[in-house]
Amino acid sequence: MTPSRLIGIASGKGGVGKTVLAIGLAQALARAGRRVLLADGDLGLANVDVQLGLSVRHDLMAVLADQVPLRDAVLHREDGFDVLPGRSGSGGLAALDPVWIERFLAVLRAAPYHDVVLDIGAGLDPVPRRLSAGCDTLLVVATDEPTSLTDAYAVLKLLARDAPRADARVAVNLAADAAQGARTHGALDRACRGFLGRGVPLAGVVRRDARVRDAIRHQAGLLTRHPGCNAARDIEALAGGLLQGRVAA
Repeated sequence: MTPSRLIGIASGKGGVGKTVLAIGLAQALARAGRRVLLADGDLGLANVDVQLGLSVRHDLMAVLADQVPLRDAVLHREDGFDVLPGRSGSGGLAALDPVWIERFLAVLRAAPYHDVVLDIGAGLDPVPRRLSAGCDTLLVVATDEPTSLTDAYAVLKLLARDAPRADARVAVNLAADAAQGARTHGALDRACRGFLGRGVPLAGVVRRDARVRDAIRHQAGLLTRHPGCNAARDIEALAGGLLQGRVAA
């Protein structure tokens, strides 16, 4: 079986809408006919299950410890994609031994899916760094806030050290419009060209949309609750670009 494509969703700081984007991307890929697993890799502060209102019996740590097979930990959703829950509130998970990280990546790559969307914890600690470097494609989520731009650049800088040939792209979230999203990407791209010697392509721009908050409050996927809203259309466009191997113009 062909290994799953690992699509990582990372950010230098929290509060940029990373998990909402990961959920939306998983659903958009599933709608395009792909077999998709959304894996919560925010080790220690997992919240995909909370945002989707899922009742968790087994989580990824049970799989890694060989307590249950992957198929028994995965939750199947009516909107087309599966979820591998993480575990919240365990600080020890944030400092997993590198052997466990490699095991986690191997389990995901061997899973019977076309795509695995991996929601990686925010920050620059060793665990999110290794997970980011292990992905086939990494989407670094950023907003136009200066702290977000600085932290997103830090993620890209470390990735250039850890995995020089990595396929890294920027996903601008919470943008006022496409033009502002392009400016946000341009600032990151210029920093990367100036200090890292190469630019970073734009995967897509997702506009700020009040219906995202409504979907979170109702513990529903955005593409299910508000399929025609601006943010949902933007996420579907981003997914389409990933499937076609292209980046945003």
